[in-house]
Amino acid sequence: MASVTSLTASVHQRLATALSAALPEAADADPLLRRSDRADYQANGILALAKKAKANPRELAGQVVDRVVTGDVIKDVEVSGPGFLNITVTDKAITGNLAARAADPDGRLGVPYAENPGTTVIDYAQPNVAKEMHVGHLRSAVIGDSVVKLLEFTGESVIRRHHIGDWGTQFGMLIQYLDEHPHELDHKAAEVTGEEAMSNLDRLYKAARRLFNSDEEFKTRSRRRVVDLQAGDPHTLAVWQKFVDESKIYFFSVFEKLDMEIRDPDIVGESGYNEMLQETCRLLEESGVAVRSEGALCVFFDDIKGPDGNPVPLIVQKSDGGYGYAATDLSAIRDRVFNLKADSLLYVVDARQSLHFRMVFETARRAGWLNDGVKAVQLAFGTVLGKDGKPFKTREGETVRLVDLLDEAIERACAVVREKAQELSEEEIAERGAQVGIGAVKYADLSTSASRDYKFDLDQMVSLNGDTSVYLQYAYARIRSILRKAGEARPAAHPELELAGAERALGLHADQFAETVTEAAREYAPHKLAAYLYQLASLYTSFYDKCPVLKAGTPEQVENRLFLCDITARTLHEGMALLGIRTPERL
Repeated sequence: MASVTSLTASVHQRLATALSAALPEAADADPLLRRSDRADYQANGILALAKKAKANPRELAGQVVDRVVTGDVIKDVEVSGPGFLNITVTDKAITGNLAARAADPDGRLGVPYAENPGTTVIDYAQPNVAKEMHVGHLRSAVIGDSVVKLLEFTGESVIRRHHIGDWGTQFGMLIQYLDEHPHELDHKAAEVTGEEAMSNLDRLYKAARRLFNSDEEFKTRSRRRVVDLQAGDPHTLAVWQKFVDESKIYFFSVFEKLDMEIRDPDIVGESGYNEMLQETCRLLEESGVAVRSEGALCVFFDDIKGPDGNPVPLIVQKSDGGYGYAATDLSAIRDRVFNLKADSLLYVVDARQSLHFRMVFETARRAGWLNDGVKAVQLAFGTVLGKDGKPFKTREGETVRLVDLLDEAIERACAVVREKAQELSEEEIAERGAQVGIGAVKYADLSTSASRDYKFDLDQMVSLNGDTSVYLQYAYARIRSILRKAGEARPAAHPELELAGAERALGLHADQFAETVTEAAREYAPHKLAAYLYQLASLYTSFYDKCPVLKAGTPEQVENRLFLCDITARTLHEGMALLGIRTPERL
């Protein structure tokens, strides 16, 4: 179906028409409409227009009011203060608009597809082979997964890329260590998979790293082994492949716990661009974008200098012939633009990598790989902090393992569900506990603007009060309970009914779902959707407290209030799904 025009858009269009009739030179002017506590909407644009036209703002506002068509959508407009307009919409328009959303045969609640969808390659969830995932990997995965869902929902063609760390010096180091200390990978370790196998690999990696840092001869042997790996030595490559395969089994188990789909063809690690590195360097050097400096291939920038005032270059190839991250990232850009035909490249990567990506993007622009038709964006995210406001670590100062964190969240959530559980079996409590616990972790991350740091506080995350996913999940479960109890009474919109204040507030907010989803997708901003959903749940709680549903005065009022319950539940369910969070039917 065609998307449903929101009330905001309808009011905006009527105001704009009245404004251009009152002041013809302001034909394209924005009335600056926004939701208001004083009325349903307030328009603030007339003050600036009056100043520009050298007119009295209150008089101009009065002329606009005289030209506003009232009746079907707008009930009343009045001038306030120095020239603001307070607008009230009709009850009929609120209910009628929601009825149109509810009737969307595609189940999209009237959310439109993007006008000019393109192809976005999104680079997110990038763990490292042979290393356990830690809390630092959480944000890239959770934010990236939600942005994928938002973009796909609005019609964008999305190609996922998980640029795992699977190449480089650390693998020469690890393979060499294992060859020299085969007894450390005992026969039992060879038989286990998943978390236990990863724990063994992580332990070996740390031991290899200690030796690499303290023993120059081992360091030399390790670097020789890297050359063997890059040259395709069969034994070295076979051991490396075993590490990669074992790590993937572990990655899949962690992502499954995170209730997140990661597909094997989307995992294209650093090694996936090996064949392109030499050509990438050749193209950069031949075009003059990169130059040799002390034997290394570098790109220089006028505005990027170190503390000593000297330029800080992007090193594409080291003086010993080895390739750095820049060569891989630039090769990935070439692949994504020319082979995958992407219009947009999105990188969900820690803010501490911002300078690197700024230099990589600028280099790609100079080389002509990022032309005017292709945009590259780093969706830079902040740090996960502990309750003390410092980077999240264990008491021993170690980085917190992601699986431990998720297991604890599920355990806490199971306790909350068990306390509230009515007629739920232990199996159901475990299932709901996982949905609530993982939802709590995701929502805490997504309800914060990606660029900001946030505190990881499990007590707060699984709280039934405040801005938490548990609060939203319980609001949804409560509505489903009411709808089950309704029996013969069915949800039905009755636009002729007068609405109570709490009904109006809930209805007006529910009507803004499509605009919110569109904005969140356009700006890669899941936190805007999270804020909208929390407000929706809060307004529903107020409606539930003030407006009896099943005991309303007339059968029509019962049906209309059930309709408001139903559209709220569907909006919560769809919105939470776009954040990657489950909404259990019963809690």
